[in-house]
Amino acid sequence: MEHRGSGGATRRLRGVRGRAPVPAGELDRVIHERVRLGIVSALAVTETMSFNELKKLLRATDGNLSVHARKLEEAQYVSCTKRFDGRVPRTEYRLTALGRRSLERYLDHMEALIRATRAR
Repeated sequence: MEHRGSGGATRRLRGVRGRAPVPAGELDRVIHERVRLGIVSALAVTETMSFNELKKLLRATDGNLSVHARKLEEAQYVSCTKRFDGRVPRTEYRLTALGRRSLERYLDHMEALIRATRAR
């Protein structure tokens, strides 16, 4: 298994008990961040969530949530719909099919890493 250090150096880590190593460096970098993981996880269990609902759930600031939601939009993991309820703007997010597949792959990878670590 490869491990990337903070200096960008790569080193090989041994596999566990004859199993093929699980490359930690292959984690989805878009999802593997606290706020973005929180967004896709929340949207995986509910059809849509508003900006304010996500902000409250994740305890994020407006700016922080906006930046991370935009990154997920750029990766096409979430879609964003903006509308008005009367004069009140409402921004809603929905997980895309690509986002759902990417989250499933990410979770499978994390489960494999956890199993490999516990097997030591």
